[in-house]
Amino acid sequence: MIGCTQCVRACPTDVLEMIPWDGCKAKQIASAPRTEDCVGCKRCESACPTDFLSVRYLYSKNTRSLDLVYLVFTTNDFPWLTMIVVFPISAGSLILGIDGLSIGTILLTGFITTLATLAAFPVTRDSRLFHFLMLAMYSGQIGLFSSRDLLLVFIMWELELIPVYLLLSMWGGKKRLYSATKFNLYTAGSVLGISLYGSNEPTLNLELLANQSYPITLEILFYIGFLIAFAVKSPIIPLHTWLLDTHGEAHYSTCMLLAGILLKMGAYGLVRINMELLPHAYSMFSPLLMVVGTIQIIYAASTSLGQRNLKKRIAYSFVSHMGFIIIGISSITDPGLNGAILQIISHGVIGAALFFLGGTSYDRIRLVYLDEMGGMAISIPKIFTMFTILSMASLALPGMSGFVAELIVFF
Repeated sequence: MIGCTQCVRACPTDVLEMIPWDGCKAKQIASAPRTEDCVGCKRCESACPTDFLSVRYLYSKNTRSLDLVYLVFTTNDFPWLTMIVVFPISAGSLILGIDGLSIGTILLTGFITTLATLAAFPVTRDSRLFHFLMLAMYSGQIGLFSSRDLLLVFIMWELELIPVYLLLSMWGGKKRLYSATKFNLYTAGSVLGISLYGSNEPTLNLELLANQSYPITLEILFYIGFLIAFAVKSPIIPLHTWLLDTHGEAHYSTCMLLAGILLKMGAYGLVRINMELLPHAYSMFSPLLMVVGTIQIIYAASTSLGQRNLKKRIAYSFVSHMGFIIIGISSITDPGLNGAILQIISHGVIGAALFFLGGTSYDRIRLVYLDEMGGMAISIPKIFTMFTILSMASLALPGMSGFVAELIVFF
């Protein structure tokens, strides 16, 4: 093997010999163009192996094992490695995949879940069950972000509610059962849009559904159904009233998962489902969503100033910042979408860290109302310093990630 003189890697023909290729697929690989910087392989005169960083792995729907069947070059909207795995079942197949849109939220989910686990150390009552439910919630969120099949999206969307309900109802304040029931009732009604859309389609593969077209009236109906589902989770006003009760009664580690990840699931669904599957209706409703996002920024920020409970004030600040994400997604521009995704990741980390510090301070001083928390700089100076820095980041102070994300949204 002579190999490629530019990247000094294995010859692509050796890769072809290692994998059971279909004839036409092998020709497709052999005819793949070289990169501009690659000198090329003298033996096979084909693509530089460094090009394989942009490939998509596909697995057979009909095989019981996960044997690699073929490897194809793809041009993706997101410059990331895209991996799709198909698990055959009796009723069809379940498809998992990761691309540039989902990789950020998946990494965010792992980071916040780890941080929430550390914050849950003070939990002594049924601590094993508490941590099990946190990991079950984590599994549902990872499954949702990596789903490439609408049926799997529906399954993960609903399964994720079970651990959330138990975490809210078993650990929290005096009204925890009321807040958990209110949260589930709000979210359970969102399945109607998914059910209505799924009943009209012979396939639920998101890759195939993206190429479908519908009469404009039917597409608007589908869009409204999905919009209600994702507006509850985001949340978008006026479907945000569950948030105040939930964050006010939940344990701090649960608040971290709710604010850092759960609220971002709605924004992710708007991009993955509404934007990709229903583009015409999306363009029609985008101006309205931008107006709603602007109102949400002002309304939630103003309401936050009147909250005496620290957790409720942080929760309302989340609703305000979600307005920037809604504006970015509704702009239908590359900078707006990039800013929205950056805001999802940035504010997910900032918000979870604020709740983490809020829970840490509560464990030390046993105070949650702001008018009783005077003198924190003396009693807990390190927590006070970190809380001040993160508050400035949430405020979008220039030089911090929140400022960059919001600036890109309005760029």
